[in-house]
Amino acid sequence: MKKIRSRRALAAAALAIALSPWNAPMRASAEGADEPAGQRQVAIVIDDFGNGMTGTPEMMQLPVPFTTAIMPFMPTTKRDAKLAHKLGDDVIVHMPMEPMRGKPEWLGPGAITTAMDDAEIRKRVEAAIDDVPYAVGMNNHMGSKATADERVMRVVLTVVKERGLFFLDSRTSYKTVVPKVAAELGVPLLSNDVFLDDVYSMNHIMKQIGLLRKHLESNDSCVTIGHVGPPGKLTAAALKDAIPRLQDSAQFVRLSDMLISSAEQDVIPHP
Repeated sequence: MKKIRSRRALAAAALAIALSPWNAPMRASAEGADEPAGQRQVAIVIDDFGNGMTGTPEMMQLPVPFTTAIMPFMPTTKRDAKLAHKLGDDVIVHMPMEPMRGKPEWLGPGAITTAMDDAEIRKRVEAAIDDVPYAVGMNNHMGSKATADERVMRVVLTVVKERGLFFLDSRTSYKTVVPKVAAELGVPLLSNDVFLDDVYSMNHIMKQIGLLRKHLESNDSCVTIGHVGPPGKLTAAALKDAIPRLQDSAQFVRLSDMLISSAEQDVIPHP
């Protein structure tokens, strides 16, 4: 395990030099960060990378493996994906999808909407995967309307399966049809359990970390989603503070570590 930490530290140091104009942060070295700390697993997913958002360096300094959800077609999409990959973290496509409410400009480029025909949806999903290097999975950015539409999600998940990826249902809607369609298609699926920063305050984020702890009392694993952007620095600080205490009873893993390996469910990194 010490060799793994050493490789991470070396990769982070090399990238900090190579990307010095961006002031690329080094992955902090935490004693025991990669050691199993119990049977329970926590997968941290951080959404909204790809646009140089507030909190990006702080998140990259987290001392445990996590998963970077990177929006396609954005100014730092490829840079963030390459850095995360070099640091040993999972990269997934943060696919913009139509919400029930919200401004269209919040979605970003290449978004999926329910008004599109199947061919256009397929084209956009394929293009998004192609634009995010090293992607091993996908989750939805917003998408409360799209993830409740069986036709739309059947097209999206068909492409996900064809590309050898898994899907994380961010669960932005209780009406989601993702579990049903993923089961029918045989797509490896994970689901969000706790949003950390749906309210932008430290008190709320710490309360949500408390919910994460509570979830682990009766479950073997927990997927939790935070964000760079408006709450980015707060969420990073809260996680940095909470991680050492959580490691007493849980192991931090990437999303791909939670998947059950099988011949039918291989996860193929997209180079």
